[in-house]
Amino acid sequence: MNPPSESTERPLVSKRIDDTLLSLYNVFTFVGRFFRDVALPPYEGREIIRQCYEVGVRSLPLISLTGFITGIVFTNQSRPSLSQFGATSWLPSLVSIALVRAIGPLVTALIAAGRVGSNIGAELSSMRVTEQIDAMEVSATNPFKFLVVSRVLATTFMIPVLTMYAICVGFLGSFLNVSGNEATSMQSFISEVFNTITFLDIFSSVIKSIVFGFTIGMVGCYQGYNSSKGTEGVGKAANASVVTSMFLVFVEELLSLQIVSAIRDM
Repeated sequence: MNPPSESTERPLVSKRIDDTLLSLYNVFTFVGRFFRDVALPPYEGREIIRQCYEVGVRSLPLISLTGFITGIVFTNQSRPSLSQFGATSWLPSLVSIALVRAIGPLVTALIAAGRVGSNIGAELSSMRVTEQIDAMEVSATNPFKFLVVSRVLATTFMIPVLTMYAICVGFLGSFLNVSGNEATSMQSFISEVFNTITFLDIFSSVIKSIVFGFTIGMVGCYQGYNSSKGTEGVGKAANASVVTSMFLVFVEELLSLQIVSAIRDM
């Protein structure tokens, strides 16, 4: 009588390490497929525009409220420290540096990760569970280009726009606070703001926002497109999209800070 064959293969290193390496391979393959498909026709222009509307226009109310409150709160929190040195006139300069260099891109990315990232993850995951993606493949439609490429491009394009908008709304909230407490005119406030920030500040903020948008879109699409375990996977995909996106955004913020600081010190 022949001995029973082993039902599972032995891991190369350990099961956890093998799973981690396999996950990294799948991630790099997914990203590589995106860059391949984004350069090849046909181009889903109408779907990209629709996703830009979903990511950008639908996020405006939340971004407006968040940016406005951020400008007011940061100004209020900074005033006591500056007033101890009789330097409340520096508030516009301080707010401009904080909003443009860090707070604006970071807050916008975190809001987008919570709203857009979770929505993408849940939407694609539900399509995977209900076999809509498989149906698209059978009907000779490229689901990856239609679903993934369009959404990643939309987040990459729209997050920088939302960031600049959030910064402007933050300036408005800060101006109303400063004007109400220090009676500063709008002309003086705007002059102080734009005399402080540099081209490097604006350029780095835009580049960071592009990277943040690409990360949010890619993570949400990856989690949703590769989800499993039925309806339970929909919730897990949405949750993983938000958590992973926020973690990567903080890591990218730290790396960009080091790079920009090195360039500024040259």
